[in-house]
Amino acid sequence: MRAMTAMKPARLAKLSLVVATALVLSGCTRGMSDLRDWVAQEKAKRGAPIPALPVIKTFESFTYNDQDKRDPFSPSQDELNQGNGPRPDEGRPRQPLEAYALDSLRMVGTIGAGSGTEALIKDPGGVIHRVHINEYMGQNYGRVSAISGDHVELVELVSNGNGGWMERPASIALEAK
Repeated sequence: MRAMTAMKPARLAKLSLVVATALVLSGCTRGMSDLRDWVAQEKAKRGAPIPALPVIKTFESFTYNDQDKRDPFSPSQDELNQGNGPRPDEGRPRQPLEAYALDSLRMVGTIGAGSGTEALIKDPGGVIHRVHINEYMGQNYGRVSAISGDHVELVELVSNGNGGWMERPASIALEAK
């Protein structure tokens, strides 16, 4: 008899859970007629008028027949002569310091004196390289033109934007301690 009274509260809890679930689910089956009515009303409303597309203007073409006027879409004589200017030497093997941007290289000292002076250049990986005059460094074909005790002078070749190249001076100063 005691076992039966102990089971009654557990059965009562299960029964009340089933009844509560049935009540909650019965509220969900009310129907969707009010939602369908609202959607139908919204679809029946007229939207705002869409403005007409603007008229596309047509432009007259122009033929450059006059010999006194230069065609702006053909290269000028100056642009055609730019092939005679400086050009990078593509045939030579690239040197190790040409893999780095010039601003990432640091001068840490010099060795020697006079025409035999070598610059000591530290790359971003911490490796120190000996650099001589006429060697290359930097990503813009920078050729070392002079080495002094406190800086290295270079001449870089940079694109001028018209298919040609121009020389630009650059330098790397001795790193201050």
